[in-house]
Amino acid sequence: MKTIAPKRRSLALAAIAGALLASCSSMNMPPMHGQTVTLSGRHEVPPVNTGATGNAGITVNSDCTVKGNITASGMTATAAHIHQGAAGANGPVIVPFTKTGDNTFASPENAKLNEQQCAAYKAGNTYVNVHSSANPGGEIRAQLSGK
Repeated sequence: MKTIAPKRRSLALAAIAGALLASCSSMNMPPMHGQTVTLSGRHEVPPVNTGATGNAGITVNSDCTVKGNITASGMTATAAHIHQGAAGANGPVIVPFTKTGDNTFASPENAKLNEQQCAAYKAGNTYVNVHSSANPGGEIRAQLSGK
């Protein structure tokens, strides 16, 4: 049985790895825009006096699919959503999140914005907030930049 010299084997493996990387980079993967925001009561409309805070990691792909997670602390969270609305204004829920723990939420698996909602997102006219029994309209909020 003939063996390949170590140098030739390394070159062959490098060529295979290069071909695999090139094929991966040509896949039709949608570009993503991810952001992490900090939620607070002062961004709610009207502002809420609370010690609660939160963080959200939201990614909106070029095809307007949405992935995200929200974590709140200092409150008993009952619901979390992405809403359509400019800073300083309230708006309708466009992505309801699923409660995954005491104060944690995740976007549904197939969440997707429609054309109008996606345009609002890109214009910075969407926000994420977390609701509680004490503040059913929302206790903490952060505007999404969309850029």
